[in-house]
Amino acid sequence: MGILSLTIFLPALGALVIGAIPGLGARFSRLIALAAATVSLCLSFYMFAVYDSAAGGFQFVDLFQWIPSINAGYHVGVDGLSLLLVLLTSLLGFISVLVSFKTEHRPRAFFAWLLLLETSILGVFSSLDLLLFFVFWEIEVIPMYFLISNWGSGRKEYSALKYVLYTLFGSAFMLAGIMGLYFAAGTFSLPELYQTDLSLVAGSLPLAAMFFLLIIGFAVKLPVFPLHTWLPDAHTDAPTAASIMLAGSLIKMGGYGIFRICLGLFPGEAQHFAPLFMGLAMVSIVYGGAITLRQTDIKRLIAYSSVSHMGFVLLGLFSLNYIGLTGACLQMVSHGLITGLLFASAGILMHNTHERHIKKLGGLARQMPVLAGVFTIASIGAMGVPGTSGFIAEVSVFLGAFSASSIAGSAVFTIISLTGILLAAAYMLTTLLKVFFGPAKTAFDSVADLTRLEKFYCGLLIAGVFLIGLYPAIATDVLEPAIAPLASLWGG
Repeated sequence: MGILSLTIFLPALGALVIGAIPGLGARFSRLIALAAATVSLCLSFYMFAVYDSAAGGFQFVDLFQWIPSINAGYHVGVDGLSLLLVLLTSLLGFISVLVSFKTEHRPRAFFAWLLLLETSILGVFSSLDLLLFFVFWEIEVIPMYFLISNWGSGRKEYSALKYVLYTLFGSAFMLAGIMGLYFAAGTFSLPELYQTDLSLVAGSLPLAAMFFLLIIGFAVKLPVFPLHTWLPDAHTDAPTAASIMLAGSLIKMGGYGIFRICLGLFPGEAQHFAPLFMGLAMVSIVYGGAITLRQTDIKRLIAYSSVSHMGFVLLGLFSLNYIGLTGACLQMVSHGLITGLLFASAGILMHNTHERHIKKLGGLARQMPVLAGVFTIASIGAMGVPGTSGFIAEVSVFLGAFSASSIAGSAVFTIISLTGILLAAAYMLTTLLKVFFGPAKTAFDSVADLTRLEKFYCGLLIAGVFLIGLYPAIATDVLEPAIAPLASLWGG
């Protein structure tokens, strides 16, 4: 088993150990979960450090036959994009374990499900076989359902079931598209499919039909308007750790699937339907930002902001040029860091004040100055202020989308989408003002600020936000070998 497979399955092994030891207490459950997540994170950092950007392509590959009768194999490997997403997922998995140290209700089961969730997401980003990709995609639904329904709040059973139904709806379309590809080309292997001219082998299912079957599944997960309504409910009622994984990493599966499969295998269809998806991206950005302004629950506000920010990803992907694709990939990583920090901050706020409604909070910068500083940094990242990862990602997306002259309406879509930046400034600054500034409320005088552990994991995310913002080459140099061949399909 290679280093990538170890990175993927170590969290699942930790979950298995936690589940297999009868009567395991909360302390040892936490320690086992932390050990598994830590080693997986260290392996991810090692792969990032030794990845050969000059060689490019898929590296750390593991391949063996899984189901020979249908030519399906266990085939994993990472290029620049998937490596960054594996590193992001490992980091957020590590932080999610730390965030959950205060979990008192059935901690053994909680950490087992959390670790299994991490393995399933890592598997999606690493799979080079479409059947394996689909298996990991479906496994993810199970731990997320139990995390929301058992450790969530509010309408947790409703939100968990809604998440499952939306995901299964999208997965049904995606599986049909995968099977269409298999019957056309006789393989599930992505590297083999990249070498196949699908227009010459397509059978009874047209390429456009396969493209749309696949992209519906990815659009649900991203999510794209109007398939987004599961996201605010799931975020609002999920425990903090699940919200961090959901917003920070899991929804990136949708953007990754579009990049890796829909654009990589169907360049003609992508170009033909690019105006449609740039239009949907524009609606997601503006609608998501506008409805975020109306939210009074801090977790729901962050959730709706994700709808808007994932619209930037879709806009960059369908610009179909190098700079736009780079911006979309940077936005996936940047949003994972920034939203992870926002949800971690919101979780600390809710735990310490026992309040989540924005109108009932106020003046907390006096009682919680460190948290106020952390939330301010997360907010300026979400607004795309220069120096943060959000700035370089969004600027790249807009430059790429505006310069996509071969796509009808691209300039109009881009100009209207720019209002998303203004909306982000409006809802983040308003939230900062209402929660942390203004007159302090005596009811919160005894509220504690961040602990050392909380400062540590928030500091990790802050470092990532500024590292990419101030030195984007650390990400773009790794991304370039993955993006350049794809952009060349449209002459970019």
